[in-house]
Amino acid sequence: MKHNARVLGMTAALAALAGCSVQSQQTAGIDAGRPAPMRLSALGGAPEAPAASVTAPPIDLTDGSVAQVSFAEMEIIDTRTFPKQIDVTPGDGKRRVKEILPPHTRPAKIKPDIAGEVVGAVLEEARTIPDAKFPGIAATPWTPPDPTLAVGPGHIVSTVNMDIAWYTKSGTLQFQSRLDNTGSPGFFEGVGAGGFTFDPKCFYDHYSGRFIVLALEVYDPNQAWCTFAVSDDSDPNGVWYKYRTNAVVTVGSDTFWVDYPGFGYDQDAYYITGNLFGLNNGGFAGAFFRVLPKAPLLTGGTAVIKDLRDGNTYSVQAAQTFGTAQAQYFVTDESTTQMRIIAVRNALTTPTLSTTFVTVPSFAYPSSGAPNQGGGTADVLDGRIMNVHWRNGKLYAGHGVRISSKNQARWYEFNTNNWPTSGSVTLNQSGNVDGGSGVHTWFPALYSNKFGDVGIVMARSSSTTYCNVAYTGRKATDAAGTMGALQQAAIGNATASGRWGDYFDIAIDPVNEATFWLIGEYQTGGGWGTWISSFNISYCPADLNKDGFVNGDDYDLFADAFDAGLPAADFDKNGFVNGDDYDAFAAAFDAGC
Repeated sequence: MKHNARVLGMTAALAALAGCSVQSQQTAGIDAGRPAPMRLSALGGAPEAPAASVTAPPIDLTDGSVAQVSFAEMEIIDTRTFPKQIDVTPGDGKRRVKEILPPHTRPAKIKPDIAGEVVGAVLEEARTIPDAKFPGIAATPWTPPDPTLAVGPGHIVSTVNMDIAWYTKSGTLQFQSRLDNTGSPGFFEGVGAGGFTFDPKCFYDHYSGRFIVLALEVYDPNQAWCTFAVSDDSDPNGVWYKYRTNAVVTVGSDTFWVDYPGFGYDQDAYYITGNLFGLNNGGFAGAFFRVLPKAPLLTGGTAVIKDLRDGNTYSVQAAQTFGTAQAQYFVTDESTTQMRIIAVRNALTTPTLSTTFVTVPSFAYPSSGAPNQGGGTADVLDGRIMNVHWRNGKLYAGHGVRISSKNQARWYEFNTNNWPTSGSVTLNQSGNVDGGSGVHTWFPALYSNKFGDVGIVMARSSSTTYCNVAYTGRKATDAAGTMGALQQAAIGNATASGRWGDYFDIAIDPVNEATFWLIGEYQTGGGWGTWISSFNISYCPADLNKDGFVNGDDYDLFADAFDAGLPAADFDKNGFVNGDDYDAFAAAFDAGC
C-alpha cells in the first residue's frame, strides 16, 4: 500500500561504529600468480562534497575477518511529489565517469596470448523466442551507461550513469530522474547525494516484493557513500525508503573508498561488494563486503550495516538467490584456470567469509578490444565476473575471455552441493559463446528460470558490424555446455571506441519465473543508447497470460479475443482471425506444457 509521505530534506546521520575490536593489522596482497596492478588515469580527482554534507567516521577493516557494525537512518521520499515525473535532460555521453574518480589502481589481468580451451558450442538453431522490446534510457551527459534493470510484476526499473527510470512492461515511460542532485530533484538528492553518483545497480527482491536501487558516491575531502533505496511495495511509483551509508574504510593507516559494486540478495539480507581503492595513496586493499539485514529496511527502520574485507581478491559479484542456500554466494576469477567462490555465513548474526576454489577450463584474459564497423575498437574490460545467480543448488556466473585471439563470452554452472557446511563446489558445465568468424562477444550476464533454462545477454561486434545487444539461451535438456544460436536485440548505427561500459544485465520475470528480460548498450550518432527486451525459452504457446500454466484463464482470454475478432486471437499469425486459429489454439491447449 502506498503512503502519503512528502519529500523530506536531508537529515540522515550515521551512528558511531559499534565497538567491535580490531585484532591484528593486515595489509592487502594479491597472490604471486594473480594479476599485477594497473593504473587508470583521472582528471582532477573526485568532485567536492556537497554543501552541508555529513562526514562519518571511517570503518576500520584492518582485520577484515571481524564484521564491523554501523547504522544508518532512513529518509522517506515519495516520487509522486517530484515536480517533474519525467525529467529528461539529453546528453552526448561524453563526460567519462572513471576520469572523475580519484586516481586509483586495481589489479590488472595477466594477458598471455594462449589458445585456451574451447568448451561447449553454439547450436545452429535458436533457443530463444523474442517477446517485448523497447528503447531504454538514452544518452545522459555521462559515459559509459553501465545499464542494469529490475523486473517486477508490472514494471521495469532501469539505472544508468546517472539516471533512473521505470516503465510498464509494454514500454510506457512513467518516471525518469537523475540519480544525483542535478534533477528536479534527483532521486537520491533528498538523502544528501551530491553531483556524482556512479556505477548504479538495481534488482527486484522477489521474496519481499520490492525494488532495490544502489549508487556509489565519492568526493573530496575523504567522503564516500553506498547510497541505496528500497521501494515500499512492488510499484516503484510513490514511496521509497532511502539510505546513505558510509563507505570510507581504513586499513592500518591508509584510507580507502568503494568502487565497482556487486549487488545481490537472499531471503535474509542485501549484499554489496566493491573494490577498495586508496583515497589518498592510490593503493588497493582488496574486496569489500557489506551485509544489510533486510527486515528493518522493508519498513523504513534503521539500517544495520555489517562490513567485512578480503584483502586477497577483487571485483567480487554477489549472487541473486532463488531458493534456500547453505549461505550467500559470491564469485570472482582467481586465475586463468580457477574461480574463487566465497560464502557469507550467519548474515543476521555474526557474518564470516568462507572461500574455496574451483578449476575451470583454461582461458586467456581479454585484450585488444572488439573491432566494430567504422574502424572503432570497443573496450571489452578485463575478464572480471559480470553477474552471479543461484537457484536450487546451481550457481551461475559469466565473464569475458580470449580464446584463439578472439574475445568470447564465457559462462559457468557450478553445483554448490552443501558447501560451505560440508563438501565442495564442483563445476557442472561451462561454455564459450563463439559468435562466428571474426565476431567478438563480451559482457555476458546470465540467469536461470524455473524450468532450468538459462538465458544470456551480451555485447557483440565485428569489423563489419556495429556494436549490438545479442542474446541466447539453452534448455535444461540441451547437451552440456551448449547454447542456441545468437539473436539480436538492438544494433547501433555509429562506430564505438574506448570504454564500452562495465556490465549488461538480465533478470527473470517474477510473474511466471520463466520469461527473461535483458538490457544492453548500443551506439548512435547522438551518443549511447540502451535497449530493453524480453524472451522465452521453454514456452507454452497456449499460456496466453504467461503465468507458467495452461488453464481456464488462458482459454477465457483466447475466447474473448476470438469472439471480438481481435489480433490477440490470430494464433497462427497469418493476419486473419478464423477457424484455423481456433483449431491451432485448441491443439496447443490440449497439449499443455
